[in-house]
Amino acid sequence: MSKISDGAKQNTMKLRFTLLSAFFNFVKNSLDPNFQNPCDNPVLRKLFRAAKTAQLKILEKDVVDEIIFRTQNLRNRLMLELMARSCMRIGEVLKLTPLDIDDRKAIIREPKSGKEAEVVFLPQKVANRLRKYIREKEIDSGARIFPITYAAGRLVVKKAGDMLGVNIRPHDLRRHAATYASRSGTPIEIVSKVLLRHSNLSTTQRYLGKISDAEAMRWIDNLHG
Repeated sequence: MSKISDGAKQNTMKLRFTLLSAFFNFVKNSLDPNFQNPCDNPVLRKLFRAAKTAQLKILEKDVVDEIIFRTQNLRNRLMLELMARSCMRIGEVLKLTPLDIDDRKAIIREPKSGKEAEVVFLPQKVANRLRKYIREKEIDSGARIFPITYAAGRLVVKKAGDMLGVNIRPHDLRRHAATYASRSGTPIEIVSKVLLRHSNLSTTQRYLGKISDAEAMRWIDNLHG
C-alpha cells in the first residue's frame, strides 16, 4: 500500500486505505469470520489518516478594494472585479465573450456544474465598465474578452496582490466575494445558489471562512447594541 501510494496526496492515501479495509471487512463478514483485517492496526490507521484541513485564506474588503484600485490596467482590473465582486472563477472569466454579456448578467457556458449554462449577476458599475471596454477594444461578438491563458490569468492576480505584499490566488477573490456577502447579511441561500452557484448548502458552509472572535463580538454589538 505504501509503495503504490508513494508520492500521492494524503487524502488519496486515506481513500485507498479505506477501500482496502472495506474489502478485507467484506472477506471477513462474508467468507471467513476468523479472518483478521490487516488494516485494523493503529499504526497503519495513523499512517493513512486524512490530512488536516488547511485554513482557507479570507481577504478583508479593504485589502481587496485597495488591490483593485491600484490596478491601473483596465483589462486586469475588470478580471479582478469579476472574481472579487461577482464570485466568478478565473476559468469562467477567461471564457467570456461579448455575446455572454446581457445587461447586468454574464452567461457562463458549459459551467463546472455540468449544466448547459449558468447566470452570474454583475454590479452595475462593473457591468458598465465591461461594456465600455468591449466597445473601446472593438472586440468581436464571438471573441474572448480576455484572450490570455489560464497561467497568465493567475499571474495577473498574483502581481496585483504583490503590490500590497499579499500572496493571493484567483480563488481567494471568489471566496472573499462569498464571505463578504454572507457577513454583510446576505441570506446563505442567496450566497449558495446565486453567487457561488453551489448545488447544496453544505458545500457553501465549508467554503466560507471561519469567523474570528472579534468579528463575532462585532456582530453581537450590531444586533443588540
